[in-house]
Amino acid sequence: MVRRLRVLLLTGLVLVAGSVMSSAPASAVIGGKKSTYGPWAVRMLVDGKPACTGTAVARQWILTASHCFYEQARPVADRRISFRVGNLDMRKGTTVRPIPRKRVGSAHADMMLVKVPPMNVRTARLATVGVHRGQAVRQYGWGATCTTDESACQSPVLKQSDLKVVRPNDPLCAGHTAPGGPDFCMKKVSGIPAGGDSGGPVMTVGPRGTETLIGVFNGSDREKSAEAGEVSQQLSWIRSVIRR
Repeated sequence: MVRRLRVLLLTGLVLVAGSVMSSAPASAVIGGKKSTYGPWAVRMLVDGKPACTGTAVARQWILTASHCFYEQARPVADRRISFRVGNLDMRKGTTVRPIPRKRVGSAHADMMLVKVPPMNVRTARLATVGVHRGQAVRQYGWGATCTTDESACQSPVLKQSDLKVVRPNDPLCAGHTAPGGPDFCMKKVSGIPAGGDSGGPVMTVGPRGTETLIGVFNGSDREKSAEAGEVSQQLSWIRSVIRR
């Protein structure tokens, strides 16, 4: 049985979420490709080292995964966190830092909203309807591109993998997604997200500027399947937070 991984921060930290899955080295974004578009994509760093991925959903708000903010079950301090925004090459992006004590986690999903100073980036459109079986989706991230030490092969440029939504009780995601739950299950088409992609955007596929953020990636088996929190289910919470 392939073990799954939801703890995807890779800087030597051990992050623990509400439903931690153990790691298993396997294929990462191999089979994916370099992105040529993704202005809303955000790279999260801890102590200056690559950690997770996120999405700019408002001028001052980044949406990512809650488990990226815990180290051995203890919160990671705001002062250790930074984000690179505004460029597909994280080395060329602008650095923004969290506004202290202005991050808010969802009570129902592996999602975190983090307030930062105003960002001059295009923000993602939020899904208002749920995903459906057979839907083609695209995941974006700066995560691992190798099958061995994921911390040693983080991509400096944004990459993408194509996946397809399957039913939540599909055997591919057995024990990790279920009908009525906060996450949806996806199967690999080309590429699979891995370490460092956690919290990253799962978008609809369409012409540039028409994509919609439908999911927040939070775990995969490194081979065939992945899960993401469904944005439409958390839309009221997201809107209530970013209006603050």
